[in-house]
Amino acid sequence: MAHSRFIRDTGLTVRMTTVMFLLGAVFVALIVALMYAFPGYAVIIGLIGIGVAFWQWYNSDKVAMRAMQAREVTPEEAPELHGMIDRLCAMADMPKPRVGVADLDIPNAFATGRSPDRAVVCVTTGILGKLTAEELEGVLAHELSHVAHRDVLVMTLASSAGIIAGMLTRGAAWGGFGVFGRRNNNGGAPTVLIAIGVSLVVYAISFFLMRLLSRYRELSADRAGAYLTMRPQALASALQKITGEMAAIPQRDLRATQAMNAFFIAPAISGVSLKTLTSTHPSLEQRLEQLAKISAELARPTNPPADPSL
Repeated sequence: MAHSRFIRDTGLTVRMTTVMFLLGAVFVALIVALMYAFPGYAVIIGLIGIGVAFWQWYNSDKVAMRAMQAREVTPEEAPELHGMIDRLCAMADMPKPRVGVADLDIPNAFATGRSPDRAVVCVTTGILGKLTAEELEGVLAHELSHVAHRDVLVMTLASSAGIIAGMLTRGAAWGGFGVFGRRNNNGGAPTVLIAIGVSLVVYAISFFLMRLLSRYRELSADRAGAYLTMRPQALASALQKITGEMAAIPQRDLRATQAMNAFFIAPAISGVSLKTLTSTHPSLEQRLEQLAKISAELARPTNPPADPSL
């Protein structure tokens, strides 16, 4: 975990390490299965998959900004936003990330980038018009903790596993069926089905590992941001406003940004459905309950007054 004044979270570190180990293990298993099924294709497809993962990791900030139609803003363009991030970074003793704004009505924010030096914290114009200064500070502290804890990097790599699995599945199937006419007596179809089956397992594992990590990291960022600003109630209020505003956003606009849900401070969904059951975020009730406990803890006096009867 990166050095900063954000509270350390051993649970987050353990989960990130476990997710990366398990994803690495299933990826190796997938390559081995494909090498068995298609000796002439697996290595090439595997190298292409790794290349795609590296490209996504290296350009994660650009990809996310492009997906959100966001732009980087200077201190002259957004002085209040930059000033708030400057103060929070000084409080957290961490490098200042780049600052971006997305011209979207959806109230949201996210952080991305392969390292603290290459990170960007982005907010939408929708969130700037909905939150008070204290609420926005709570949101920004939450996003900065993602950068400091480096969980943005792990989420980026974890999301690549599903992409690689899909590429390997299509590549293996194309390779298998391409030579099927010449191997119809050698069990070509079963090997293709095996490759597709293993790839689907890899995708399913990466899907659920990402969500388990994502839910925990959001709670961790809520804790870290609340302790940094010492205003957990402001973050709680911001989360309630953001979640409440989602119901007023057209479904078409929500669907257009759902690919970024794992990185948003609140998912771009409205109502309760199967999407909430596999959500990248803990429930709003969980988050508010945690922030209420932190607020109560911070309100308790450090040194209780002496008993006057003594």
